[in-house]
Formats: sequence, structure tokens, C-alpha cells
Amino acid sequence: MPEPTVALDAWAAALLPRRPDVVRVGLAVPLSGPLALTGPSALDLAGLAADEANADGGVLGRAVELVTVDSGRPPSTVAAEAAALHGAGAIDILVGFHTSDVHRAVEAALGGRLRYVFTPPHEGGRRRPGVLRIGSSPRDQHAAALAWLVRRRRARRWALLGNDYVWPQAVHRAAAEVLRRLGADVVGELLVPLGVDDPGAMLDLVRRTRADAVLLSLVGRDLVTVNREFARAGLDRRVVRLSGALEENGLYAVGGDSTGELFACMPSFAATDGATDEGQLALQERHARRAGPSAPVVCAYARGVYDGVRLAVSLAGGGVPPRPTSPLPRLARADGLAFREVSTP
Repeated sequence: MPEPTVALDAWAAALLPRRPDVVRVGLAVPLSGPLALTGPSALDLAGLAADEANADGGVLGRAVELVTVDSGRPPSTVAAEAAALHGAGAIDILVGFHTSDVHRAVEAALGGRLRYVFTPPHEGGRRRPGVLRIGSSPRDQHAAALAWLVRRRRARRWALLGNDYVWPQAVHRAAAEVLRRLGADVVGELLVPLGVDDPGAMLDLVRRTRADAVLLSLVGRDLVTVNREFARAGLDRRVVRLSGALEENGLYAVGGDSTGELFACMPSFAATDGATDEGQLALQERHARRAGPSAPVVCAYARGVYDGVRLAVSLAGGGVPPRPTSPLPRLARADGLAFREVSTP
């Protein structure tokens, strides 16, 4: 295999002259902000994807380089930097993993002039020309999981708790419609700004409404904070929790959960004993060979970044964009520090 892929920061990419034998893939991943705990996993899997692409000949013989952009900053800052890099000819295509408010700002700033692959679950709705979204829409991601919990766990009274930006807002709209059709009730909703320090108001809402289930549309560090306080308050053993943003890094940061009441509906989960996802197992093995035993976990977000970089390489080489599809809905229960997948026919 060739030497590991070179990763440049945005300043270096803008200032260093371009080599004609290199294709630069912009990589907007959260190196700061609430989602920063997932950044190391995303960077590692992007590097693995680029290494494998280069081992296969790169982009029509041109080597793949990655140019990192910190997408954990305010949306306008990230969008301006992505547009500046494109304007300077410093990147040929962009892969983005970040919140949906950043996604919309980047879309608008690029204006369809640069292909842009957005990898995590998204907010739905129309997309601009040149944008490919490979994650799930709110309804596709959550509907089967909500139905399973209503029918199998008799979760009837739901509180919706999330961050106050476009993705949680869209998730709550979709969830309210799904729950209504299932005969369940939304008994309370609260959206809070990113950067939760005191989740007391959220816990009070759960108690006051006598909710028996909670949909958590918080992300990153905020999701960790609320789950920790949920357990400290003693709510974790009697209230079902479902999250569309809880992945392996977040589960580790919470300290795991063995109550049987914490569920996630991300598109992939780290493979455990008895897992049937051979693609995930193989990806973990390749990642361990590249990065060693202390490598970050192959979380759901990182797997999306890996797929996004491989797609970007294909598109840069003249590949045809795939027809939009949604990943199959999945549901898992936290079991200590691991996820155990639940069948949702």
C-alpha cells in the first residue's frame, strides 16, 4: 500500500501550490463543538478511505489528498471557509460531517459550484444542485424504531427533547406524526441551544408529564450530558430513551448503560459478538491494521465519512452519482459499553 494519505489543514491547502497529480478532497469534520468527540473516529476513517483509494490507483492515477476543515464552528464560518477553499482552487470536492445548520449554510455558500457529499442523517426536504446526501431522513431513520418501542415496550407517553436547530426540529415533526398514527401521545417537547450545561428543565419536563418514553434529538456532548443526568436522577430505569444521534463514542462517554432502556437508531453500530454486519466487521479489521489497537472506535458517523470519501473519489474520477437511497432502518439497545441490534421487521 502507498504511504498514508497526506492530510492538510485549510490554511496549508490554500497557500501551497497545487500538484497536477493530486486530487484534493475537502473534509469538513467537527474538530471542536458538541460533536468533537466523534472527530478522531471520522478523521481515521477518512484516512483509511483515502489510503484504500490510492492503493487502487487514486483518481485516474492521481493521488488523493484530504484537506481538513473544522465543521464544529458556527455555520457562517464553516461555509465561508469552504467557499474560500473552492474559490482558491484548493479542493476539488467536499465531504461533510456536521450538524444540519452547517450543512444548509455550506450548501448556500457553494451554490452548486462544487460537488458536496453530506454523510450523516439529514433533515430532509429539498437539496440544492451538486449536493449528495447519503444518510437517512428523519422519518426513514426513526419510524421503525418508534413503532417497535410503542408496540413491544408499550411506550405511549413521549417527551421530545432536542437541540434547537434544523435537524432536531425536523425529527420532532416526523416523530409526532408517526406517534400519532401509532396511537401514542406527545406529552411534552423542549428544544434547547447547543451547549447544554444544566439539563434540569428537560428532566423536570419528563417528570411533570409522566412520560414513559423520551426521544432524544440532542447531539454529541449535549447528548452525553443529558444521558448522564438522566441516570443520576434515577429516570434511566423506568423511562425508555431513543436517540437518532447516539453512537459508540457517545455511549463510551456516558459510561455505558445496562438498564435495557437506552436505544439508538443510527444507521450502523460497532459489531459485537454474534453481529451479522460483515461489512462493518471487515471495516473494523482494516481500521485496526492501519491505526493499531488504540485506534478510535468505528462509530456510525465515521462509517458515513468513510463511505462519503469513497463516493467522492468515484465522483472525482467521473463516476455517476448513485440514485438516492436510504440506509435500512436499524435499532439497537445499549448493553453496557456495546450495542445489541434489535430486529425491527
